[in-house]
Amino acid sequence: MMRTIRSSLLVLGFAILASCADHKPAVESVTVPAATSSSGIGLPSWNDTPTKHAIVDYVARVTRLGSSEYVSPEARIAVFDNDGTLWLEQPAYTQLVFIFQRVHVLAPVHPEWNTEELFRSILKGDMNGVAATGEEGLTKLLAATHAGMSTDAFAQIVHNWFETAKDRRFDRLYTELAYQPMIEVLRYLEANGFTNYIVTGGGVEFVRAISQSVYAIPPEHVIGSTVKYKYSIMDGVPTLLRLAQIANINDGPGKPQTIEAVIGRRPLMAFGNSDGDQQMLEWTAAGSGARFAALVHHTDGEREYAYDKASKVGKLDKALDEANSKRWTVIDMQKDWNTMFVPVSAQPTQPTQPAQTK
Repeated sequence: MMRTIRSSLLVLGFAILASCADHKPAVESVTVPAATSSSGIGLPSWNDTPTKHAIVDYVARVTRLGSSEYVSPEARIAVFDNDGTLWLEQPAYTQLVFIFQRVHVLAPVHPEWNTEELFRSILKGDMNGVAATGEEGLTKLLAATHAGMSTDAFAQIVHNWFETAKDRRFDRLYTELAYQPMIEVLRYLEANGFTNYIVTGGGVEFVRAISQSVYAIPPEHVIGSTVKYKYSIMDGVPTLLRLAQIANINDGPGKPQTIEAVIGRRPLMAFGNSDGDQQMLEWTAAGSGARFAALVHHTDGEREYAYDKASKVGKLDKALDEANSKRWTVIDMQKDWNTMFVPVSAQPTQPTQPAQTK
């Protein structure tokens, strides 16, 4: 599901999971009042900084009747990257953790994996050995953990995993590691007539499994990387089977292409956090009229992680330079957010239950 040309770097990110196990997060500060929309929806987890004002001022300009920059509601499209923009992506992408854990779950019924280098490396925790397998290794992992099953069966597996899977450092479910300030932006935009989409490099079915429960974004508003499917009749039931073949990589230049194909409108607002989002922000900002492009800059090593140009996961290099030169909004997590993650009490009990497979 991930971008295959960078697969070797992604698996290396998994290697530092253990090193973060004993790193306890700092206590988050108390929220303070913030600006609200006309509906009363506000941004209380944002500090009173120029960044928050840039968001509020832009929304006011394009939604105020009579404004020279007014945009009708049907054209108010906002797109958001997922990993590192809406939820935690360090020390490894959540879906990568899922893939590796699936290998461990399936290993007892695959004794041959003990002698096959790729799987043996995973089971031994040898991430250098995994990385050495490159794109071929990723294809094998997709075949072993994601393919050969119906779409419904895969959705059920993902749902079950999210029920109990926790990040080691924060000792919280992955579904509880969404960024509260960004959740507030989603609600703020909706209250002002925007339609939100997630545009992720991760697998579309993986993210759809939690988009409604975590972000209140319906599955049909998730655009992501896809595998190929095969239509089949199984026990008299029409079924879509997942194949071990990648159909689309929704990363970098691929993001504007899939936005055009799925939405059919250039977004007014785009939020990302890495070089993989650069083209999505460029394309959004290049549209006519007032546009808004923003990067989430991970600057808080105490409450989360601090990384950018040197990171193997969520690298932010060229996009940051372009943001500074073109005056895109750069969200400084340490300075702009007084709260990091969603409160546990705000989470639904579990992700939405997928349909059962016959």
